[in-house]
Amino acid sequence: MAEQTTFPESTGTPGALPAGPPGGPGPAAEERPDKPDAAVVRDALGVGVAVGLSGFAFGVTSAGSGLSLLQTCVLSLLVFTGASQFALVGALAAGGNPYTAAAGAFFLGIRNAFYGLRLSQLLDLPRAVRPFAAHWVIDESTAVTLPQPTRRAARIGFTVTGLTLYVLWNLTTLVGALGAEALGDTDAWGLDAASPAVFLALLAPMLRSTVERVTAALAVVLALTLLPVLPAGVPVLLSALAAPVVLFLMGRAKGSSGGAGAGGDQGRGDSGGHGNRESRGADEDREDYGADEDRRTDEDRGNVAERKKRGERSV
Repeated sequence: MAEQTTFPESTGTPGALPAGPPGGPGPAAEERPDKPDAAVVRDALGVGVAVGLSGFAFGVTSAGSGLSLLQTCVLSLLVFTGASQFALVGALAAGGNPYTAAAGAFFLGIRNAFYGLRLSQLLDLPRAVRPFAAHWVIDESTAVTLPQPTRRAARIGFTVTGLTLYVLWNLTTLVGALGAEALGDTDAWGLDAASPAVFLALLAPMLRSTVERVTAALAVVLALTLLPVLPAGVPVLLSALAAPVVLFLMGRAKGSSGGAGAGGDQGRGDSGGHGNRESRGADEDREDYGADEDRRTDEDRGNVAERKKRGERSV
């Protein structure tokens, strides 16, 4: 991590990652200038501190849901995925089945595995470090790492964000669990909404295309619709169906538009063929008319010559 990683094959600025995989942070990376280390650290600390402090809300919510101090702290130490932790304790507090609550938390946290697939190429860490770094692959560390223009900046952003967030999250979880009794009714404070709000704030800028926005909106509608009629934790699982539904509708739309385009081309071809046939017919008519005119002209000339001969004989 001490030396700047450069990529001679890149066509952009020195030190920039190539635009495509493997290892590139994204399209147009060669167009972005190098970012000072201090700026990367500042951004990473901002995210790590802001989100890390919300661990207090988890500690309070977890203790208010019936989990012990030890269970709450171990959950933050070993799981360390804020949204999944809130989903688990929320489902348990609502009286949901523990297995259903655990399944909902698991499927909500499995997104980190897909983050890891992307970050493994981008960071290219030594094999001995990867198992420890995998524990810090979460929404916030991914959001800070991906936009970085160089591998060095990506590693700094990932390390500072992960370390800051892990330490603060666990410390504030402990403080929140200890202070839950002093707060009294934890539901009245609405602290369980802190982590989801932070998650949405980080997720919203990443929804850039129409497909992503439609998928997210459909997932929200599914979750809110199913929430009153299904056990706690199940709506979160079923909201994942939004993605295949949107992909299926997109495929149908493309197929229908492609068929219409082919039909239009066929219609244009038929119309063009009909027009060509008409044009050829008109040309043939003009040729016949011209031939008739030539024949009439020749006949007129012959008649004139015949009359001249008759006149000469009569004289």
